[in-house]
Amino acid sequence: MKISVYCSSAPDLDPALIDFAYELGKGIALAGHDLVWGGAKVSMMGAVARGARDNGAQTIGVIPRNLVDREIQDPEASVLHLVDTMRERKAMIEDLSDAFIALPGGIGTLEEFFEIWVGRYLAFHNKPIAILDPIGAYGPLKSALDHLASHNLMKSGQNELISWTTEVGQALTALSR
Repeated sequence: MKISVYCSSAPDLDPALIDFAYELGKGIALAGHDLVWGGAKVSMMGAVARGARDNGAQTIGVIPRNLVDREIQDPEASVLHLVDTMRERKAMIEDLSDAFIALPGGIGTLEEFFEIWVGRYLAFHNKPIAILDPIGAYGPLKSALDHLASHNLMKSGQNELISWTTEVGQALTALSR
């Protein structure tokens, strides 16, 4: 299975988050899977790729040309696809991946997560999706989504398409269901 990981490329993160991203990459590799990710070598993005590669997985990156310097492309990637736009990046990651995990991240991570979730709900794909949140970063988001659902602003079945997890093993198990 090729697992896509959405996560932060922000500098100055808590080192524990960087270590956790590495552990996810390691877990992906030890489970016999490969990684698809944004192609950067910095922050959580770099850590998840190093963890996967250090433990035998192939790492397939997708990065827009104009982000090569900002996100600092990973020269160690098994395969690195250069694309022109973020839309192309997201489409290629979706096409290359069999499943998706969202680690804590900012607006880019959230945008990718929501797009892949909507795509699953609308049956553009049937690939499993997990949130892997070891620090409760997405707790307020989950509460907001539950609040929307309580007002019938979300359609029946949408929340059930996402597995909310806190541990690497839980997330990988959720993707195999």
